[in-house]
Amino acid sequence: MRIVKEAEIRKSEILDTAEKLFVRKGYENTSTTDILGEIGIARGTLYYHFKSKEDILIAMIDRQVGQMAAKAKAVAENREIPALQRLILAVSAMKADNGLGKELTEQMHKPHNALMHQKAQAALLSEVNPILTGILKEAVDEGVCSTDYPDAVIDMIMVYTGHTFDDLSEIAEDEREKKIDGFIYNTERLLCAAEGSLRELILPLFAR
Repeated sequence: MRIVKEAEIRKSEILDTAEKLFVRKGYENTSTTDILGEIGIARGTLYYHFKSKEDILIAMIDRQVGQMAAKAKAVAENREIPALQRLILAVSAMKADNGLGKELTEQMHKPHNALMHQKAQAALLSEVNPILTGILKEAVDEGVCSTDYPDAVIDMIMVYTGHTFDDLSEIAEDEREKKIDGFIYNTERLLCAAEGSLRELILPLFAR
């Protein structure tokens, strides 16, 4: 007897299966036929939810952004942690530290996926910026940093963080250390925090 599943459950099942295949085989080497064979559904069922493999990738990115926002929100709400430390921890939610995150990052940085990268970044800024801005305002009120433009500062930190994380695995160790030092220095300048005051907070973000 055929089991008819609720649309959202089936959609999540397709995404879960595609994620496993993308991580195992890579996006380019995974076909919709592979996904169909792994999950055991008809092609029409797949196309009812997603028109193409690219649509699956976009949905996957949206889901990742939602998960990042949820992690950032959970950190933001923990008032037992000082505001500046919460800010850094919430920023770390953007770090692609698993197989899927790295595969998505690799795909989005390919020239033909430039528009997809732009959309993903816009979605991330839209979802996470208000959360981080709220934490930054708390830190400003506490007097540990200073800015008259918290929204703009958070935008710059988020974009800078994404760019820094994306490149670290592709460069030599001495260049890696130099880039991390530059990231810490520039983040302190953006927040008008004392030089060296954020180093111990930020360094764990770059742990291998």
